[in-house]
Amino acid sequence: MQETTKLDIVLPCYNPLPDWEKRIINAMNTLKSALPDVELYLYIVNDGSSQKVEPTLIWALKDVIRNFQFIEYKKNRGKGYALRQGVAETKNDLCIYTDIDFPYEMESFLRIYEDLKKGSDVSIGVRSEVYYESVPKVRIWISKTLKFFVRNLLSLPVTDTQCGLKGFNKKGKVLFLQTTIDRYLFDLEFVFNTAKQKALKLHPVTVELRPGIVFTNMNFKVLFQEGRSFLKIFFKSLFSKN
Repeated sequence: MQETTKLDIVLPCYNPLPDWEKRIINAMNTLKSALPDVELYLYIVNDGSSQKVEPTLIWALKDVIRNFQFIEYKKNRGKGYALRQGVAETKNDLCIYTDIDFPYEMESFLRIYEDLKKGSDVSIGVRSEVYYESVPKVRIWISKTLKFFVRNLLSLPVTDTQCGLKGFNKKGKVLFLQTTIDRYLFDLEFVFNTAKQKALKLHPVTVELRPGIVFTNMNFKVLFQEGRSFLKIFFKSLFSKN
């Protein structure tokens, strides 16, 4: 008898928008239909939301989603920290993380899954140019500036490191849990660490944004802090060449 494929899905949560639980239930039902032979496990990590996450909403999720775990702590630490807490709890061979509103087309999510099934150790979502038609100008500037530095200073095989849709197997999981950056650039640190491991297969997968996504404002204090995070990775790259 063929063993059932199991997939872990990890979502960070911070002050989610109204009806967030309905969006998750709809997304999980869509995935169940698209992957009828795959057993899905969902982990949501509440990253110290300042707005209370109502227990009734968590129970609503538990009623619908068979394999569900809710993780929370009081202090906001950042998306990278939250995802590490969730990923550390996962048990299965394959894991995909994205944002709590499932901002990318479900077809994009399935592409990441299929890429992992084909043998990639780490599947990196790469946003198509259409993405930049839907986002605020400040985000476009930040994204393209970072891509410039990634390409010219770090020489990584993937320049779009910040897409919020990535997947990995157990080999990739080890590297993900070795990241130390808590906020914006944990994704870059993960891609950088993976790219250094020549024995691991890292593969970019084109993904598309779902229509109607609402973007939050960028916190420039956090961006300043992440400038230091980038320098940390940059100097690490210099030492790794020596």
